Amino acid sequence: MSLSRGAPYPLVRARATDEMEHRRHLAEEFREAVLTALASDEASTRVSSLEETRDAIDLGVPLIVSPRLPDDEAGRRRAAAHVLVRVGRRDDRFTYAPLVVKNSEVVETSTTRRLLVTDLDHVAPAHAQPREGVCVRPTLSLTRAGIGLAHATRTLQALGVGDDRARVALVDRQRHVWWLELNTTQHVRFNLATYDALYQERLALLDAHDAWREGGADFPTSPYWHRECEDCVFRGHCRDQLEGRDDVSLTHYTNFEQQRLLHEFDVHTRHDLARLDPQRARLARRTSTDSSSREAVLGLAIERLDHLIYRARVHVTGSLLRVVEASAVGCASADVEVDVDMESYADHTYLWGASVRAAAHVEGIPTGYRSFVEWDEVSHASEARIFADFWGWFSELRAHCAARGLGFAAYCFWAQAEDGAMNRAVDPPLAAGPTRADLDAFRAHRPAQWIDLHDCAKAQIQTDGPLGLKVLARAAGFDWRDENPSGEASMRWFEAARAGGDADEWRRRILEYNEDDCRATQALRDWLNGPARALAHRDDPVATGNP
Repeated sequence: MSLSRGAPYPLVRARATDEMEHRRHLAEEFREAVLTALASDEASTRVSSLEETRDAIDLGVPLIVSPRLPDDEAGRRRAAAHVLVRVGRRDDRFTYAPLVVKNSEVVETSTTRRLLVTDLDHVAPAHAQPREGVCVRPTLSLTRAGIGLAHATRTLQALGVGDDRARVALVDRQRHVWWLELNTTQHVRFNLATYDALYQERLALLDAHDAWREGGADFPTSPYWHRECEDCVFRGHCRDQLEGRDDVSLTHYTNFEQQRLLHEFDVHTRHDLARLDPQRARLARRTSTDSSSREAVLGLAIERLDHLIYRARVHVTGSLLRVVEASAVGCASADVEVDVDMESYADHTYLWGASVRAAAHVEGIPTGYRSFVEWDEVSHASEARIFADFWGWFSELRAHCAARGLGFAAYCFWAQAEDGAMNRAVDPPLAAGPTRADLDAFRAHRPAQWIDLHDCAKAQIQTDGPLGLKVLARAAGFDWRDENPSGEASMRWFEAARAGGDADEWRRRILEYNEDDCRATQALRDWLNGPARALAHRDDPVATGNP
């Protein structure tokens, strides 16, 4: 906020990455589809100006789509919402609640909680029904959305058309409409009380920034790293400053309150954090009585402090670390090994790729990479066809190995993704395709023929935070041919491949990326079965002199 209003040094804005652009594109596309659906309701109107918004509010239009909210000049507020939903009437004025659209999951399981939910055909809260056992997910994106809704609510209230119960709505990617009340304590991260405190902090910051601009006052903020920084246009500037002093906030994943506590106890850098004793931190959580050391006091206040210490040790050591004894590091191998990876777009899988490796030459088993892909259509029917083709080849390979007494194993990274795509492709099954029973039998086979390398690595390897394939495979010495390899980036490439022009080049890029993902799991497996055993253990003493 301060940097965007000016700083005492030149700032270079970082460009949006392919992943950020893809997320933005999908969010805009989904939001527009939802708003178009709402605007088609005869009780709605889509507005395009401040004047049209005011007129619609005065008329009491039930749904005001794409509103332009007047500023609350007295409160120094400027707010936005995707839709205003009429929820009542106060004297001679109609009252409204703000609604925003999220291209994400909004809720998760919570056995003691409940929310009100309805759908786009009946948006108003009067139609909402209780859904037991769910709560709003505690993600940064949804917390920001909640704070934004509270901000819009206070703006509407200041303008005389806000709901006294502070009802707000979130539309999720399934087009469910979740209604929340922010004048209660149910939503601690973004209720009105939380918002009011945060808003006062921001007003004070604006005043301090104005004082700096006028001269005679210090710049009001200093950087610290947190999850939102990854998407910030000033991330490079702040990162350079923080790296220069090895700031403890660079440890994945600490929040501001944890960082404040660490600084209070003279833990200012990642090297300071790495010096702490993780076993004492764990013991403090178990006994809740020891206060004889920094680890004991901090361990009581910071959940999983030992994991933060280990992540700092990875940075200080300059290498990943072992979680288990050297003899326990490794991954199951087989005579014939298949590394599998898939690519999806718009919740449909359009590509299954596999790389085959054999311990020795076997007649009838060609090694190397092959793909099963559909470039033109993205639908359930197309992903079912592609998977049926892949499964037919895959099953023949398994049968070939079984007939010759050869061990067989297939590998992926993060099986939830591949399993979900498989299950979706066979529901309902094609006449000549596999069934769910076929998949379940394969996944239940013993010895295991379907192995998740993420699970293997998670149990054996300590990283500085992320445990993705890109981090682990690069530690194993592997690298991708593409300069910007990621699943989200590949979705942008897929859009380009379907848009015409250099379609062949984009398709080649996707296939190479998919092949490299398959080869990366192979490289990771080989590393776990050899060099990774020589890593230091995360509980080993480390040299922690200041950098």
